[in-house]
Amino acid sequence: MLEVKNIKKTFGSLTAVDDLEFNIKPGEIMGLIGQNGAGKTTTFRIILNLLTPDNGHVLWNNKYLTTETFNKIGYLPEERGLYPKVTIENQLLYFAQLRGKKKSEIKPLIDHWLEKFDVKGKKTDKVKTLSKGNQQKVQLISTLIHQPELIILDEPFSGLDPVNAELLEDGIREAQANGASIIFSSHNMNNVEELCHSLIMLKDGRPVLNGTVKDIRQQFGRTKLFLESDLSHEDLKQFPGVKQVEKTSDNIDIVYLTDTEDGKLIFNEATKNGYIPTFSQQPPTLEEIFKRMAGENNE
Repeated sequence: MLEVKNIKKTFGSLTAVDDLEFNIKPGEIMGLIGQNGAGKTTTFRIILNLLTPDNGHVLWNNKYLTTETFNKIGYLPEERGLYPKVTIENQLLYFAQLRGKKKSEIKPLIDHWLEKFDVKGKKTDKVKTLSKGNQQKVQLISTLIHQPELIILDEPFSGLDPVNAELLEDGIREAQANGASIIFSSHNMNNVEELCHSLIMLKDGRPVLNGTVKDIRQQFGRTKLFLESDLSHEDLKQFPGVKQVEKTSDNIDIVYLTDTEDGKLIFNEATKNGYIPTFSQQPPTLEEIFKRMAGENNE
């Protein structure tokens, strides 16, 4: 289990991370979200011992991280780094050896991983001959091929099309099923909502949201109502607590409420003649919460 205990990191007068604490158990996925400059990459670098915190500490299975521990980590940095004149195979072997693996352990796995991520190229091809998307997949493979127990992914979905993003999601879920502890940052809230059990949102280095995705959404209340009925927009706007009414492309009204309880009166009126096709009160999406917490003008 990864434990981050009350870490703080300053750079001169700038506080990059302040009073951050969380843990990730085996088989759990945690999302770390926030605006650019919120402290996400600094947090990753502290976990990896690339930066020393001013206060607090990081533990893996109740012990400080050692060289042996780092061999069990897979890290994908935001700034991708491959050697363009080196073949795919030699690249993967090299990075695996840095994690304490032998060539004889990794070489038989390469074809399987290239097929798993649908890399368009032969293992004997030099990296510079690959498209950017395929280069990114090779870097992802180098992060996962040694079967790490802790996986840190800094903006892993950046630049991936939907098909390749799904391949990455499958790879993350497979690592989770094998018991890995996984933490990743992303500006795509759909990825976070689909993959993560828990999340932390940083703002100016401090955690402003911390908990399971479900609990965080629920704490903002079921104030988003999806409705398909005979009530018109003008009818809906007259109800107490209605802030805004929109209509989707498939003719469903979206009603934004001040409070969850405001939906009851609308439900009673909409169903007074019996069945209606749609009535669903939902909490705001993670993206809507992100914008609310960050401040839309700043995002």
